[in-house]
Amino acid sequence: MAESATPIDQAPDLATILAARERIRSFVRRTPVLSSPALDALCGARLVFKCESLQEIGAFKARGASNAVLSLSDAEAARGVVTHSSGNHGAALAWAAARRGIPAWVVMPSTAAAVKQQAVRQFGATVRHSDPGVDSREKVCAAVQAETGATLIHPYNDWRVIAGQGTAALELLEDAPELDAVIAPVGGGGLVSGTAIAAKSLAPSIKVYGAEPAGADDAFQSLRAGRIVPQTDPRTIADGLRSSLGDRTFAVIRTRVDAIATASEEAIVRAMRLLWERLRLVIEPSGAVPLACLLENKLPVERLRVGIILSGGNVDLDRLPWQDATA
Repeated sequence: MAESATPIDQAPDLATILAARERIRSFVRRTPVLSSPALDALCGARLVFKCESLQEIGAFKARGASNAVLSLSDAEAARGVVTHSSGNHGAALAWAAARRGIPAWVVMPSTAAAVKQQAVRQFGATVRHSDPGVDSREKVCAAVQAETGATLIHPYNDWRVIAGQGTAALELLEDAPELDAVIAPVGGGGLVSGTAIAAKSLAPSIKVYGAEPAGADDAFQSLRAGRIVPQTDPRTIADGLRSSLGDRTFAVIRTRVDAIATASEEAIVRAMRLLWERLRLVIEPSGAVPLACLLENKLPVERLRVGIILSGGNVDLDRLPWQDATA
């Protein structure tokens, strides 16, 4: 397989994202776009939902991981890939590597849930443990790279990953071309960055918004401060959104994202349950955050046509938040 035509130190443009879509077409699902009159009435806007929870691995992460893995030259691929992750990206990279038939190593904190470690191992990846902190994860990743020659595929601060994530917005705007705004969850920023590049390239007047928990609001603070404000003590049920921004994702957010809103934990749980009830879809807390922001009137979308990316649906069914009286 040929190397990507775009250097990995160059930010993706629309052509790069279109190329990514062709590259990953046989790997990922074109997920459906659904609507709900009941949710429209609650939010005072016309909503459509891009259902990335229906990817084979249950999250949009399949897109970025696949694009990164398929962008490698044959020589690079033969040495394998490595990343650090406690959740969806690790499983996505393991899955994409297995599809290409190459080795993968995923550095996971020793405290990661057993079910998440198993999700990585079931695709044939090797799990290496680290301490929970980011410094420890990166140190173990570097050791694996030195030992194996594997290529690092960062969970979000990688242009190949960002380009892959942007393919979800391409599909959304093809299926719903008259949108006034698009909202994506923000953790490390890979999804909202890819979404902003794709959406603003196709429709320059469209608004692109990020959504994050109030208890993990580093992106909101960073955009306001004009510099990266690190995530230090995230406290939210939306475990997929506890990461800090990277320099690449922040560069895109500063120039292409119109605003970032935050949602309370109560609103996130309410939005998650509404999506289960109204769309009949299993949606994880992180994927419910955009709707939670609308339920709390945090974004100026009244009477507008709004696309929401439902980022994932990987949920521990034995620990649903509305079954916990303290949630």
